[in-house]
Amino acid sequence: MIASYNQLPAEVLEDRACEAISRLQACQICPRRCRINRLKDERGFCRIGRLAKVYSYSPHFGEEPPLVGSSGSGTIFFSGCNLACVFCQNYDISQQDSGKETRAGDLAQMMLRLQDHGCHNINFVTPSHVVPQILEALVLARDEGLSVPLIYNSGGYDSVETLQLLEGIIDIYMPDAKYSSDELARKYSAAPEYARHMKAAVKEMHRQVGDLVLDEDGIAVRGLLVRHLVLPHDLAGTTEVVRFLAEEISPNTYLNVMAQYRPVYDAFRYPELDRRVTLAEYRDAVRLAAEAGLVRGLECF
Repeated sequence: MIASYNQLPAEVLEDRACEAISRLQACQICPRRCRINRLKDERGFCRIGRLAKVYSYSPHFGEEPPLVGSSGSGTIFFSGCNLACVFCQNYDISQQDSGKETRAGDLAQMMLRLQDHGCHNINFVTPSHVVPQILEALVLARDEGLSVPLIYNSGGYDSVETLQLLEGIIDIYMPDAKYSSDELARKYSAAPEYARHMKAAVKEMHRQVGDLVLDEDGIAVRGLLVRHLVLPHDLAGTTEVVRFLAEEISPNTYLNVMAQYRPVYDAFRYPELDRRVTLAEYRDAVRLAAEAGLVRGLECF
């Protein structure tokens, strides 16, 4: 299957990139709508200005099996984030400004090197605040022969208007569905109206790419894959998350119910978060997903 962006006329991809860059002038790239001028290197909530900042790029074998295959997923970890999760396992990347500012040509070369390494895809990790910079680099990478599918691996706090710029470009959307409660999302991730924005974003993602499609080797080539991290005391609100996915997206949604929660970073400041998830809590979350009919992906981890 030909990657989506290689099916677009070159001028369409270029126009999307130019439009996205122009939106940095009064930034509304994500739901925060900081409206600062990132073209002049002003910094809003995400602390990223005109240039994207990259922490690392490499083949990664810890993602879901349909993304990893035999040669790994080509991950590019972007610094900064439009969330501020108190339990973030990558807090040094997302909230402590690790990483290096990267121009479009250098970002394009990262994509090409990962493809040359044999990676099955290019996996943009935490891309919500740097969509314009990704598109700017993709124009260059496509001209130099990039051809593998692209993964948009986000925290789920995405703007529908920005996602619409990615239609026909992103092959695989992989958002988190972190919370079903806006109140808890604000408390633990400083994310106003997270649930509303996440649900709207997931609907738009599914509209663009549909359910996850695997090739004959079991490698994902297109579609939606959702992650849901189980939190202690059911603080993530699994019941509503799986209901939403099964009833408002698709009962064939590929869902990874994740048990990896650890009380890192600032989680110790919240007694209700200051422990790992129990086996019983994880099994309850998996049961809820299965009862909702969401069985694709439950065997992942």
